[in-house]
Amino acid sequence: MFVVCLSDYLLNHNHSAGKKDIKIGIVGPCSAGKSTLIKGLATYGFLARHIAQEHSYVPDMWKRLVDPDVLVYLDVSYQVSIQRRPINLTQNDFDEQNQRLAHARKEANFYLHTDLLSIADVLESVLTFLRKNS
Repeated sequence: MFVVCLSDYLLNHNHSAGKKDIKIGIVGPCSAGKSTLIKGLATYGFLARHIAQEHSYVPDMWKRLVDPDVLVYLDVSYQVSIQRRPINLTQNDFDEQNQRLAHARKEANFYLHTDLLSIADVLESVLTFLRKNS
């Protein structure tokens, strides 16, 4: 996974390095932890937005909707996804979501597989990335 240095990105795009000035987009399959991460980031003053890319057939919908300075991709396996939130989601549905997310996954600045991580671990991993790269 290619990770962009956030400070270089912000300098090259005339943004200040203040955390409230950074547009953060969060993408990933259902039950990866996107909404929970967004709430956690908000407690630290970061504004992050969930991008429902997993439901869109438009590969770059994440960019069209938010055009984030930082794109965070949270991943989860099918098995853990249905354990976290028992919904009527088949393996085929899940695979289709991952197909729809391929462009966002490829373009993400930060990728994190959340299967074995606690809510606190996910938040700390993303905060560490943001702190190191801003």
